Amino acid sequence: MSLEQSAALVEAILFLENEPVDAAALGRITGLNRAQVLEAIGQLRRSYDAKTHGLEIVEMGGGYTFVVKKQLWDLLKPRYGKRSEAKLSRAALETLSIIAYSQPVTRQEIENIRGVSADGMIKLLAGKNLIREVGKKQAPGRPVQYGTTKEFLKVFRLASIADLPKLDQLDAEKFE
Repeated sequence: MSLEQSAALVEAILFLENEPVDAAALGRITGLNRAQVLEAIGQLRRSYDAKTHGLEIVEMGGGYTFVVKKQLWDLLKPRYGKRSEAKLSRAALETLSIIAYSQPVTRQEIENIRGVSADGMIKLLAGKNLIREVGKKQAPGRPVQYGTTKEFLKVFRLASIADLPKLDQLDAEKFE
């Protein structure tokens, strides 16, 4: 199969899927090996970047998916964005950033950093599927530890937690 045919096949799969698809799954569906899948994705990315398209292929949450180009999404969001999705408050964003940079982290650790109760924010963020319980700390009382979800990665257009903006030394010390 030629690179163009492989790219077309991968493109069709990404178009049909609602969620990001990882390279291994693309390989199973297409019969291509990992290198061929990645080469096809590279070909598609170059094609979409080189031409005037409203979409791009991004790696998000460990898989690949189509998204509207950022500059166009800002124009389209009022009509096509999730209307029921309220913006996160400053307190929710603070709590979410603490969890993202410190995960796995307990409620008490979040409260120690923020200086206020985190129960409400944890419930809100869990309800929006941005965080989840990831385990229990090996400490007295075995408190629940929280971490971010794949939905968090999708919302913030991140391939992985490693793609979070780097903190300067002063900010990094706050999260320890």
